[in-house]
Amino acid sequence: MRILAVADVESRYLYEYYTPGRLDGFDMILACGDLRRDYLEFLVTLANCPVVYVRGNHDDPLIADPPDGCICAEDTIVECCGVRILGLGGSHRYRKGENMFTEAQMRRRVRRLRFRLWRHKGFDILLTHSPARHLNDFDSISHQGFECFLELLDKYRPKYFVHGHIHKNYGVHIPQRTQYGDTTVINACDYCIFEY
Repeated sequence: MRILAVADVESRYLYEYYTPGRLDGFDMILACGDLRRDYLEFLVTLANCPVVYVRGNHDDPLIADPPDGCICAEDTIVECCGVRILGLGGSHRYRKGENMFTEAQMRRRVRRLRFRLWRHKGFDILLTHSPARHLNDFDSISHQGFECFLELLDKYRPKYFVHGHIHKNYGVHIPQRTQYGDTTVINACDYCIFEY
């Protein structure tokens, strides 16, 4: 299965410089937040495959006006193309916003998913906006990862953890792919293509 992951930056290659056929051949698109509604609708229309998304810290407008044709994975497990996707959007709370959470608030969101996690026997992809703590994150509160994400990775050992929020221009040593145990971690900022 060929998957396109996108986050934070509307890729000029995929959008502004689009040529017919560029979005062909994808089985699924995973969107990790901070992308405009129009961009997500463009992707779902031209790629002709499911777009599963979570909201980023700048996506408050998507709560009331979600992108047409896309599947919101917030606080649930979405089964798409035979893959179980657990979605937890948002970032650490550093100002007011609907998509910003303290560590305790994010833990409560995870706890509320216990029954779904049991019923689905875990998940295959963790889809978030923020990274996990000490895994592609920074010490500043605005770009700090969540510790409870590491606990999810340790307990369920998904095949992939796909996140955004850590822009590539924040530093030269920001990896796009990292390995954490059995899980491949992908920073989807801009875009990344991978095989499931």
